[in-house]
Amino acid sequence: MTSTRQDAAIDNAAATAFFSQNGEGATALPPVAIVIAAYNEEGVVGSVVDALPNTLCGQRTMAIVVSDGSKDGTVEEAGAHGALVCDVPVNRGQGAALRLGYRLAREGGAQYIITTDADGQYNPAEMDAVLRPVVDGRADFVTGSRKLGSQETNDPVRRLGTWVFAVAISLLTGQRITDSSFGLRAMRAEVTGAIRLEQPQYQSSELLIAVLTHGFRVAEVPATIHKRKVGESKKGHNAIYGLKYAGVVLGTWWRERQRRVPGSGRAASSLAGTRPGERSAELSDHADPFTRPPEPAAANGSEPLPSPAAATDGMPPSAD
Repeated sequence: MTSTRQDAAIDNAAATAFFSQNGEGATALPPVAIVIAAYNEEGVVGSVVDALPNTLCGQRTMAIVVSDGSKDGTVEEAGAHGALVCDVPVNRGQGAALRLGYRLAREGGAQYIITTDADGQYNPAEMDAVLRPVVDGRADFVTGSRKLGSQETNDPVRRLGTWVFAVAISLLTGQRITDSSFGLRAMRAEVTGAIRLEQPQYQSSELLIAVLTHGFRVAEVPATIHKRKVGESKKGHNAIYGLKYAGVVLGTWWRERQRRVPGSGRAASSLAGTRPGERSAELSDHADPFTRPPEPAAANGSEPLPSPAAATDGMPPSAD
């Protein structure tokens, strides 16, 4: 495991190389950056990149693949299929790779970020529905939910774990969440620079809890998770994964509870009038279930972040 100082040095070196190698393609990104963390995904990452939409919600897209110390042909394959690739020589974990990907997207000028996995488990046709509430200004952060949608996985332990962690996070944050670990997510780019992200693995719960406790507007939409068709899962044994994931959930909640940002407001409810314990509802284009809470403050408690409308007016990207 790397230290904070080592992580910063690795990120800085990788970011410098990324912008140098990709030139204007990386420094003048289109509005939507699709960030993918990949570790030894040769044979599948190319097809995942090929399947990504060129436009989402009327906005152009660009894929950024962060190779997390891959030892196979992941870097070459992703680049050959049209992605901008950041080659990190050290394997640190999906969380570290995504954190770096968020930074690259922000500094490259993207207004919105979508994440998906490199293993092809998420349906790119659902990206538009996940991003839509963010582009429309109804949410700051949207996650897909297999509970509201569907899943092809048959592992009863994994299914139970998904439910248990969703319930736990709902109780801890006071907002009804049905799926805390779905990899298909969309957010305003500025959100990723206003929260603290430090987990090298099991990062989905850290990200979700952080945006909730900072008062960002969070929503879920129905989505699908498919069986992995190529390669093997990097998550490891169910028991070990569950214990470590639980540690991240509790650790992040306690950290955010201790350092709650003045002026960040209450944990945002994804549906107007929704009370803790009530089930989240599916979003549609025919209803606007959101109310707008006070604008969330930056992580240092100083200046508030721009409103969703202001996020599209050419504001300079955040820096780490």
